[in-house]
Amino acid sequence: MINCVIIDDEPLAREGLSSYVREVDFLRLSGTCSNPVELLTLLEQQSVDLLFLDIQMPKMSGIDFLKITQNPPLVVMTTAYPSFALEGFQLNVLDYLLKPITFDRFVRAAWKAKEQCDLRLRPAAPVAPAYVFIKCGSKYEKIYVDDILFIEGLQNYVTIFTTRGKYVTLLNLRDIETELAASSFVRVHKSFLVARSKVDAIEGNEIFIGSHRIPISRQQREEVLSRVLADNVWKK
Repeated sequence: MINCVIIDDEPLAREGLSSYVREVDFLRLSGTCSNPVELLTLLEQQSVDLLFLDIQMPKMSGIDFLKITQNPPLVVMTTAYPSFALEGFQLNVLDYLLKPITFDRFVRAAWKAKEQCDLRLRPAAPVAPAYVFIKCGSKYEKIYVDDILFIEGLQNYVTIFTTRGKYVTLLNLRDIETELAASSFVRVHKSFLVARSKVDAIEGNEIFIGSHRIPISRQQREEVLSRVLADNVWKK
């Protein structure tokens, strides 16, 4: 739910936008203000995600409010004067609604706000480390993740094939998979994890990396093709 506030010195304008907010199920009206001075007080009292901010108002304009406010919520400008659009966008407003505001145009601005809020809430993708140390017998070996070609899992240990050679260690393939960036590696078989960028060719149910032939399981073939080929295919 997006908590929003309407700031406009005209009561009819506030009521009109309030009725629009009530029609959009992902918006919640946290309050209305007749000028930015009232808004400053409201922002100290509660969390606000989105402002529908008029530009020309007594005491302080919407533009002046944005110039003095650090890290404001998302802002959709509302005004009867299109000449303010450029200055508004220079202040990183999300959208600009020209009065009289239609419901259709209001909804489009609301969806923009929702997309931005969803992006902020989305968890960051895990980042693979640049290198790791693994224990091979009594020795700890340093392996650069970018050097990994593929990993083969065999019961309680794995063999890591790299551009510099192969390393055997007592680790579980599933545990390694969770540590590596999903965007860079793909599980092609219950026993094999492959670096996407190192794939040289795919034929039938096999992946070729250098002189290595790695099986693709039937159940995962479509996903593997989608992940490995992605958009990097020239089609007739």
